[in-house]
Amino acid sequence: MIQIEILKQDSGKKLHRYVRQILPGLPLSGVYKMIRVGRIKVNGKKGKNDIVLVAGDQLTIYMAEEEYRELARAKPKFQGVHTNLDVIYEDEHLLVVNKPVDLLTHPDHSEHKNTLINRALAYLYRKGEISDGRSFLPAAVNRLDRNTSGVVMIGKDSDTLRLLTQSIREHRVQKQYLAIVWGRLIGEGEIDAPLTRDQRKNKTFLGDQQSELAKGALTRYRALGTAAGFTLVEIDLISGRTHQIRAHLKAIGHPLLGDAKYGGKTAFGVEHHLLHAYIVRLADGRKFVARPSEVFLNVLSSTGLHRFIKE
Repeated sequence: MIQIEILKQDSGKKLHRYVRQILPGLPLSGVYKMIRVGRIKVNGKKGKNDIVLVAGDQLTIYMAEEEYRELARAKPKFQGVHTNLDVIYEDEHLLVVNKPVDLLTHPDHSEHKNTLINRALAYLYRKGEISDGRSFLPAAVNRLDRNTSGVVMIGKDSDTLRLLTQSIREHRVQKQYLAIVWGRLIGEGEIDAPLTRDQRKNKTFLGDQQSELAKGALTRYRALGTAAGFTLVEIDLISGRTHQIRAHLKAIGHPLLGDAKYGGKTAFGVEHHLLHAYIVRLADGRKFVARPSEVFLNVLSSTGLHRFIKE
């Protein structure tokens, strides 16, 4: 068996993520199985996937040393990934990037390697800021859909990740989006409508206020200008449900251009929704601004909506 003491830099990480990190050669399904059958213990007790580790915890892994060394020597998935990143801001604690369209924030069943977080890890690895082994791996504070572009923050250490995640949970981080929607939308307003999620269909629906499955969701919007049958909208995302903006805008009859899943027809050859995470303001006053994608800017120009864009 293998005995490991959790270090300060790994405090705050869930058990299954930590084990996946120290044993990159073991697939996630293998990690789950080891935890489920009791081959991983925390402080002498059977581990659970969602246990949050703290400094000083004693981890016991029931595995032969030779197998452990082999699995630990495997190259992390981010090695070999190219490091194309549009960096907005960086310091020793935080990396802020402008995510492009058609890139996952995190790996999923369709793509395991070329993702935003793996690009960021490869970038930091090549800079010498992270290394193989058990040290904390930076992680995304917020995530965006594959075809939503804009600001994504990546915490380089566990304290930064925890503090920013808590700030978002407490609504002390302001997130503004730009969207191009179908139809003439005037003025400003808010959409306060609970949402339910169908994981199988990967789709979000308006839910019943009385339903236990429905989660509260609040979106505020301001129409910046209308042209050629479209409206440029600035959106304040108050809560952060999956596909919230897309579902809420469909609910008021103004789906995103290109958002076929939520009723938005294509135009100008654009076959994905036009939604951009434009500005993030932190509680300490820092502000991060991401330039919209070329596709977004081209549609603004084609419709005449560029007249309403903020500089």
